[in-house]
Amino acid sequence: MSLVSLLPFVLIIGAMFLMTRSAKKKQQAAVNMRSEMQPGSGVRTIGGMYALVKEVGEDTVLLEVAPGVHARYAKNAIGSVVGDEEWERIVNDGEDLDAVIPDDASSLTGTETAEDEDARIDLSKDSAPAETGTEKAEDTAAKKADSEAEGK
Repeated sequence: MSLVSLLPFVLIIGAMFLMTRSAKKKQQAAVNMRSEMQPGSGVRTIGGMYALVKEVGEDTVLLEVAPGVHARYAKNAIGSVVGDEEWERIVNDGEDLDAVIPDDASSLTGTETAEDEDARIDLSKDSAPAETGTEKAEDTAAKKADSEAEGK
């Protein structure tokens, strides 16, 4: 066998070695990042959800996904640990949260007028005509009497 015929095999093996080496480096970096997580740090899951780390276990992490709402995730579900500056920019948007959250949905548009208020449909139970059980029974009896009278 000549050296020229072995060259394609050597190149393929070299390329495979380089690809697996870079993948192993990325995997090791992810393992290091997950092992260095500390309670109080912000994280982004692989699904894109931002949360605050409350507890770090051997294989799991307890995350606070909303104030007072905790969920347990596998460590593998953590995509990245977010720095403090990025956490403030993305999660809090650099603003006071009380000023951002509206009291109700009507304040989102800000274009409500008196005409809009009149055009609303009242879906409450009080707006429907009340029909009691005795009225239903009387209607049924009247329909039955009418049908018997027509049949005779």
